Amino acid sequence: MALLSFERKYRVRGGTLIGGDLFDFWVGPFYVGFFGVTTAFFALLGTILIFWGASQQGTFNPWLINIAPPDLSYGLGMAPLMEGGLWQIITICAIGAFVSWALREVEICRKLGMGYHVPFAFSVAIFAYVTLVVFRPLLMGAWGHGFPYGIWSHLDWVSNTGYAYLHFHYNPAHMIAVTFFFTTTLALALHGALVLSAANPPKGEEVKGPDNEDTFFRDFIGYSIGTLGIHRVGLLLALNAGFWSAVCIIISGPVWTKGWPEWWNWWLEMPIWPSQVGL
Repeated sequence: MALLSFERKYRVRGGTLIGGDLFDFWVGPFYVGFFGVTTAFFALLGTILIFWGASQQGTFNPWLINIAPPDLSYGLGMAPLMEGGLWQIITICAIGAFVSWALREVEICRKLGMGYHVPFAFSVAIFAYVTLVVFRPLLMGAWGHGFPYGIWSHLDWVSNTGYAYLHFHYNPAHMIAVTFFFTTTLALALHGALVLSAANPPKGEEVKGPDNEDTFFRDFIGYSIGTLGIHRVGLLLALNAGFWSAVCIIISGPVWTKGWPEWWNWWLEMPIWPSQVGL
């Protein structure tokens, strides 16, 4: 089926969550929907506020723009606009845009009769962001524990947060998250390279199919998970990377307040060491 005729088949009314037929239309290849409108609204408003904040700082240098959260002294209350209130409003806009985009994906899935894997996967990324700017600050009692919006300022926040717990890479959830990130890139590299090598054979040879791909991995590591399986594995790895990233930061402060190397003392206190059994 040609792509254009396929689009005509599925561009039908219905499947909307809110708004009914009000925004149930397309602009070119883009589906609008109620949540498309709210996405545009929140994204535009948040962007305008960032540039307005930059203008108040006297710089439009993208490296130097810094929209900082309120001082810790404001706790969980609203701060004056130029003392963190702008950060609070932009955060609301960001969450509104991200959630609207995910719900727009849900509506598109409903129209196409697909599963909700895409909006679910994106929701894990939203969860990681909301953990940083909402859940963790709530648990620690101040919006000032959120990260600032800016390139250098954000990198400084990451560095300072790491040093606050001495060696952040000793955080066990951080170890798990990094492992999943690296494994995700490994799986993507292997999968992409295999597809390209099968689809680009030497000159004069036919394009290879899934049987050749499966055989390669059976010869390489003794097992092939298959064409559908590799995408399931890739999704699982990617979602775990985002999920454990959220876990590693939300337990730093609300759950564990000391240096992370100290957390590993349980290993030294196990009764398998001579010093623990009186030898």
